[in-house]
Amino acid sequence: MWLPVAIAVAGIVAIILGRGRTAEAATGVGLLIVALIVWMVNWLFRLSLQSNRERDEEERARDYFARHGRWPDENPEE
Repeated sequence: MWLPVAIAVAGIVAIILGRGRTAEAATGVGLLIVALIVWMVNWLFRLSLQSNRERDEEERARDYFARHGRWPDENPEE
């Protein structure tokens, strides 16, 4: 989580030091783009982990249904 922030801060510093018109400023813009990409990859990875957890929960519920004939969140009196 902190890596994209650190990269973005480095990019902003480079833009300020380059005064918006030099190679340093262009490098700063590039660093801002890299920070965005790193953040997006991290977000997609976390989304993937959440999806795996949900899939595991669904599998456990199906196993429970196969053993007991009802879903785990159903009331047995009904």
